[in-house]
Amino acid sequence: MSTLRPETCSLLVIDFQTRLMPAIDAGEIAVKNAGRLLDAAHLLDVPVLATEQNPKGLGATVPSLREKLSPEQIIPKMSFDACRAPGFVGQLASPPRIVVIGCEAHVCVQQSVLGLLQLGRKVYVVRDAIGSRAPESKETAIRRMERHGAEIVTTEMVIFEWLGTADHPRFRDAVALIK
Repeated sequence: MSTLRPETCSLLVIDFQTRLMPAIDAGEIAVKNAGRLLDAAHLLDVPVLATEQNPKGLGATVPSLREKLSPEQIIPKMSFDACRAPGFVGQLASPPRIVVIGCEAHVCVQQSVLGLLQLGRKVYVVRDAIGSRAPESKETAIRRMERHGAEIVTTEMVIFEWLGTADHPRFRDAVALIK
């Protein structure tokens, strides 16, 4: 097993939506860490794709994250598993490893992770950048995703693995994201 590298990863941002986030337990922490990961992805040229579940009902991606995404990076969906959304699989970047963040952990995140694993992708779920309304739903989803082959990581683990070395030319910029 090797560490994450920017050239072999993409970042998938699942359903951080305006009408959903107020109900998410510790949602502000998940959004803050999602922002950090989006900023790190931009700094280190990691491809990003995002989804919005039923945007007419749940609203758009929260503004603090939406401003870090281009409209082309956001895929609306009705299916809980993003892999079942029309056009989603075709828009996935080619790197084999996908770092996943989002809400809700036990619904759209979990179903999307299981779908990605079924497609043969290596999946890394960022524990401190996912959320559910109830903490036990999040923890149960984490255990299930891990049992099926997903790696469970944290925001800092991902950023430091993407950097690889303190000699990285973007080291100071990336470290500033987590301070």
